[in-house]
Amino acid sequence: MSYQAYKNHLKQLADVNYASALLQWDQEVYMPEKGGSYRASQISTLSGIAHQLATDPAFEKIVADLATDNSLSEQEKSNVLRTKRDIEKRKKFTREFVEEMSHAVSEGFVAWQEAKQKNDYSIFQPKLEKLLELKHREVEIAGYEGHPYNALLDDYEPGTTVDDVKKVFDDFKPKLKALMDKIFAATPPDDALFYRHYDKDKQWAFGIDLLKQMGYDFSAGRQDVSAHPFTISFGAGDVRVTTRVNENDLAEMIWSCIHEGGHALYEQGLPAADYGLPSGEAVSLAIHESQSRLWENNVGRSLPFWQHNYAKLQSVFPESLAAVGLHDFYKAFNRVQPSLVRTSADELTYHFHIIIRFELELELIEGKLTAANLPAAWNAKYKEYLGIDVPTDTQGVLQDVHWSHGSFGYFSTYSLGSLYAAQLFAQAQKEIPGLEDSIAAGNTAPLLLWLREKVHTKGRNTTSRLVCEEVTGQPLNADFFMAYAEKKYSGIYEF
Repeated sequence: MSYQAYKNHLKQLADVNYASALLQWDQEVYMPEKGGSYRASQISTLSGIAHQLATDPAFEKIVADLATDNSLSEQEKSNVLRTKRDIEKRKKFTREFVEEMSHAVSEGFVAWQEAKQKNDYSIFQPKLEKLLELKHREVEIAGYEGHPYNALLDDYEPGTTVDDVKKVFDDFKPKLKALMDKIFAATPPDDALFYRHYDKDKQWAFGIDLLKQMGYDFSAGRQDVSAHPFTISFGAGDVRVTTRVNENDLAEMIWSCIHEGGHALYEQGLPAADYGLPSGEAVSLAIHESQSRLWENNVGRSLPFWQHNYAKLQSVFPESLAAVGLHDFYKAFNRVQPSLVRTSADELTYHFHIIIRFELELELIEGKLTAANLPAAWNAKYKEYLGIDVPTDTQGVLQDVHWSHGSFGYFSTYSLGSLYAAQLFAQAQKEIPGLEDSIAAGNTAPLLLWLREKVHTKGRNTTSRLVCEEVTGQPLNADFFMAYAEKKYSGIYEF
């Protein structure tokens, strides 16, 4: 069979998967309260159809024949071999299991939303117990070497193991803690300005301007509001973002817009001609996170970025910001302090939010921790790592959407992504003349073009490690992040 038949089948599979994703987007943004049970059934049905298409014996034969076809180009061969591995993995699961998991995820999300709103973990607990039961079954069906969590981690960061993540974290944690100790011994900047009143409609308009400045194409996307900010793609021509607006916390909207905008730029930059093919999909979640964290932290939390944008923000909110100077604003949004909520954490303590979740997930998958005991374990780790008490489950164990999605194995990619971001940005500074001056002038196009060439064109036929080595000349190295952080925060905290 021809390579074209292979492409046509994957296009059909992508159509079904993206139709399901569109229903999920609607579920999180616009779906009425009583639509939950219907939506769970609809998404479950589409998941079953997608699984059937992905494991169709006739398609498997096409792939097997193409795997021995020497007339294919290198990229075509890579696509076929990646698909062959995908089929082998998916065939381990029955359609019934896939539909059951999809249904549990949809129900879990609806329960999580209600539980978070009402600050009542008991609403979500039985749904989480069901998801954990299915995840334990998934691990056993998929098979694994070493730690059972490896089977889940591989879905988000192929080829990476628990030992790999622990090695990075064990090297990184003491260096990060040493820097934070210096910061906590210094006088912190005053960040009260962020908690004044900021009109939500004006915030929204400013966030749209930030996205446009970054290069986000609104003819190929849109922004909406959701309980938890996220990015979702239905192909490079339709990549949507959501944000969260708090009239008494300006930071929530700004960093959500920039963070999700970074994700969206990556999706809009993937090769549109490779729709449905592995070469048209993101490398991994850590590389995806590297893009959001690079824009959020290395660009969005930098002084040059606000040298261009702060006067505009002051003009939008003169009553709150007219008397606040640029450097005071810069120091305020880079204040380092332990906090309850991951998405609004500073870029240093953020990593401890991730480490907490990673360690809890390991215990849940090992069976050492149950859903019933999860809130207490969560609260204990926040006390241990960040020295803070968790007053409510809404601000604690219920704050993230990921577990309601069944996304176990995801969280470590946030920290890995931040480390990749620092290393990639350091390389961009070497290769793009006058990068900081360009950003200070409001021109982020040179950086986006560099990322398009170096990262966004890389498909799922490679790995995070290879992308990092190809772009920067060496494997992932947390010292790039530490060098960036030490230079930045020694200036802010004057030590």
